[in-house]
Amino acid sequence: MWVRLVALGYPLESVLFMKKIVLFLIVTVLSIACISCANSNENSTSENSDKTDLAEVSKKNTEDSDSDSSVRKITDAVDREVEIPNKVKKIVPLGNAPRMITYLGLAEKVVGIGECEITDRRMHAYAFVNRELWQSLPNCGTDAMGETAYYPEEIIKAAPDVILCTYTSDVANDIQTKTGIPTVSVPQGTLFGEDYEIALRMLGDVCGVSERAEEVIAFINNCLKDLADRTADIPEDDKPTVLAAGATFKGSHSIDGVYTNYSVFKTLSAKDVAANLAGQTESSGVMVDKEQILTWDPDMIFFDAGSMELVNTDYVENPGYFEQLQAVKNGEIYQWPNSTWHWSNVEIPLASAYYTGQLLYPDEFSDLIFEEKAGEIFEFFLNDADYLTKLEEEGSGYGKVTLGK
Repeated sequence: MWVRLVALGYPLESVLFMKKIVLFLIVTVLSIACISCANSNENSTSENSDKTDLAEVSKKNTEDSDSDSSVRKITDAVDREVEIPNKVKKIVPLGNAPRMITYLGLAEKVVGIGECEITDRRMHAYAFVNRELWQSLPNCGTDAMGETAYYPEEIIKAAPDVILCTYTSDVANDIQTKTGIPTVSVPQGTLFGEDYEIALRMLGDVCGVSERAEEVIAFINNCLKDLADRTADIPEDDKPTVLAAGATFKGSHSIDGVYTNYSVFKTLSAKDVAANLAGQTESSGVMVDKEQILTWDPDMIFFDAGSMELVNTDYVENPGYFEQLQAVKNGEIYQWPNSTWHWSNVEIPLASAYYTGQLLYPDEFSDLIFEEKAGEIFEFFLNDADYLTKLEEEGSGYGKVTLGK
């Protein structure tokens, strides 16, 4: 192109000058283009980086959200499929569940509770230790005197993640339908029974404390094994006969309210005069004719502490009856704390078994310091190693009694 310009008569100096200008412009344009591309790439990289960071944050938030709000399905003890949160942070326990969740260390997760669980009675041990924690919570129901009542409005107000109960399928379904809140029913639990272990494990799984559930089960079984090992080789002829009277079921009773097949005695292989009463094989409270007790005439009688007022009144009105009994004559009458308050405690019967064992079989329990063992039991279940003192302060502790006082 530059040769043609010269041929057309343009001065050579002008053509060369134009060439330099064009080259300069080309270089300038290319430089600007490169810089623009570089800036564009830089901005693109920055935007991509920002998007990546936001994606990671979004992903984490989603994961956190899923972790808290995701659900899973379980089958409860009454064969109901229930969809529950993967993480349970708030619970309303009904029936026998408040006792069990206390043993599992879940008392602080309770956001609503039944009215029967607010008490100053120390024999109601699991509720007593939680009285300050639970007393201001919504009243979600009652199980007083065997009545099963629940208050859907109060449960909804409490806003739990899950409702835990020990009710039948139809009751659990009704609660869930009226509240719209997942409701899981676990076994009511037989003291020292396999169904109690099932209940603890199910509650542990629902609430994310399976390890603690296994610890509770192991503690109970270790105590039962220790008691069984201590008493396994004692000849039957060397065992005193025993009776658990003043039994607590549907209220307190005098001497004619007795426990049959009482679990405390069974753990010690004791000679329970009321065992298998009327063909019953499970532990329960029953009324018997007072003449039957005279026929049994046990060597030792143990009364529920909460029934002593009735027993003493009965004695004052009819001392002649009581004084026919060899246990009364020999001063072998004792009290222990009630183990039953809307179903049975676990910690008190275990302590009662050790207390009773040292009375029945002094040699086999000679190494036992009862106060220390009771402290160990109460600390494990109630987080209160000094609970024995609290029972004694209420007058519901362990000890020998004199009728009429």
